[in-house]
Amino acid sequence: MKKLKQHICLIGLLLVSLNLIAQDDTPQGSNIQNLTPSKLIGKGQWDIKWFNNLYTETEDTFNGDIPRNVFFTSTLDVFTGVGDNKRVNLGVLLEFRSNTVGGRGLFDFLSFDGEEGSARSGLTSIAPAIKFTPFSNVGNFSIQSALFIPLVDNETENGVFLDQNGFIWQNRFFYDYSFAEGKWQLFSELNSELNFGDEADSFANNSLRLTPGLFLSYFPSSKFTVLGLVQHSQLIDLGNEFSQNFTALGGGVKYQLTDELNIEALYTNFVRGNDTGLGQTYNIGLRAVF
Repeated sequence: MKKLKQHICLIGLLLVSLNLIAQDDTPQGSNIQNLTPSKLIGKGQWDIKWFNNLYTETEDTFNGDIPRNVFFTSTLDVFTGVGDNKRVNLGVLLEFRSNTVGGRGLFDFLSFDGEEGSARSGLTSIAPAIKFTPFSNVGNFSIQSALFIPLVDNETENGVFLDQNGFIWQNRFFYDYSFAEGKWQLFSELNSELNFGDEADSFANNSLRLTPGLFLSYFPSSKFTVLGLVQHSQLIDLGNEFSQNFTALGGGVKYQLTDELNIEALYTNFVRGNDTGLGQTYNIGLRAVF
């Protein structure tokens, strides 16, 4: 009987140990920690992100001080997982823009009035997209490829720019690294955009834009992070006789509202550039993964 009790105790300890090991193998933390842009979702899951970017400028490198221009972009990214190994996601990207120029108020883009010579708005592009991990043993490196199809007839009307009137083949390379104890995380991105189409339709057609960026996040808790970022963008002339570049610094926060939904807010400042505006961006986004 004594040996039987000892065996039962040993079996109990073994089961507890196995349970603890299983718990250790389960990803800890929230989606803002575990599902960075580098990571893919599984089969049947959905990843929906609504991101809003407000860029405003009162200075550019062409004329110095200028009347305020405001360019608002709202994007909706929808992806779903396919396959059983979390290596391929398929999706679609939509872009809506509302721009005002000539010194109108900061929030006049919300009026969507289309006032001739000072405002334009509308759905400007749609892009089928695929996201994949090229290496099965490197789950924190992924590539997102999308073809943006323009939905605008004229890039500029009555002096108001809306969006590029050309096709864009975009490839974004994502990689992240988490430091010990999960308090710090480094995320990097290289965004490449090949712009092509009739040179008469867009200032950017027949050019290549490269935008590398680094984001350093600190997690006071698993549901909250503060981050700093640096980005540089370089438009390379491939025959259209126009090039530009700028560098931006910024920071932001992210918070996990529920198990499925998180919110983020970001600010960036264009600290330098050539043939570009020198403004700021204010960004807010919601992301749901389920």
